[in-house]
Amino acid sequence: MTTRIPTGLAGIANPALLEALAFARSRPAPVTAAELAAATGVHRNVAAARLDGLVAAGLLSTSYARRSGRSGPGAGRPAKLYSVVPEVEPIAYPQRRYERLVGRLLEELPAGDRKARLRRVGEDFGRELAAATGLRRARSRRAGLEQLCLAAGAAGFQTTLLEQSGSGAVIATPTCPLRPLVASEPEAAEIDRGMWAALAEASIAGISAPEIACQTAACGDGRYPCRIELRFG
Repeated sequence: MTTRIPTGLAGIANPALLEALAFARSRPAPVTAAELAAATGVHRNVAAARLDGLVAAGLLSTSYARRSGRSGPGAGRPAKLYSVVPEVEPIAYPQRRYERLVGRLLEELPAGDRKARLRRVGEDFGRELAAATGLRRARSRRAGLEQLCLAAGAAGFQTTLLEQSGSGAVIATPTCPLRPLVASEPEAAEIDRGMWAALAEASIAGISAPEIACQTAACGDGRYPCRIELRFG
């Protein structure tokens, strides 16, 4: 009997491709072959071949745009950009089915205080993740949130700060750590919200996770990144 390896997993079995994927996920915006080449010390053609290999594996997608912002004569050719594909299923072999196990645990929780319990679980998990990624609190909310995005990206979860104001912020991530769980078990979204509130707590001085209202959108839709909306109390 032939063992079938999931496409995405086969795409990163090569260490060079895994390095390229880690680089793409660490950046808050789409990357180019030239950027990967500069970061890894390989020829641009080699970098392009690696990125195209990840596209073939379904882990990246491509588009074209001018990075300079110029248009018209003299603007140059559009650059080929490589974007991280939204990940709604875990890349794993063999399939562990942890999402379904968590779903069964959710069903066993008392209905009355289930939401509050899930939020607390998410906050605890977020604090563990913050400690593992070395997050430190910043006095400026923007600086703290930018640090959060960099730390999440370095851990392999591409994260981008879209908006920030005095009262809140909007973050986008195609590869949220809990996205496969939320896509499989929508009720687990409260765990995800608690996690992001705790990550913000670990990044910004003077705020705590229970004071942060968090809403998430598009977690189950593989066409779009997750959108995390934070409101500071």
